Amino acid sequence: MKSKLLFSALFIAFLAMANVSLAQDGFAKNHPRRAEVNQRLTNQHHRIDRKMRRGDISKRQAYHMHRGDHRIRQEERRMAYRHGGHISRHEQYLLNRQENRMNRKIIRS
Repeated sequence: MKSKLLFSALFIAFLAMANVSLAQDGFAKNHPRRAEVNQRLTNQHHRIDRKMRRGDISKRQAYHMHRGDHRIRQEERRMAYRHGGHISRHEQYLLNRQENRMNRKIIRS
């Protein structure tokens, strides 16, 4: 019983230390490649909202475009998580290709 309690306490302490190290790193959100990808996603988000307000696209179309942007952002986060907060050049290339496809959808609408 005591060993289980001790193991649980050590495990919780380990998780807390791991979370502190990620928090101190800030998950490297300001890494140049991540910053570029995230800035493009933010710009696209604003463009989608602007087109919806002007009536160029419906709320449903805007919803689907936002959902696509959200998937790209989630993938960027997964990639960064695997590399300690950074993304590689190849991963940035893949994300940029996805963003380019979404950009074309926004322009065509």
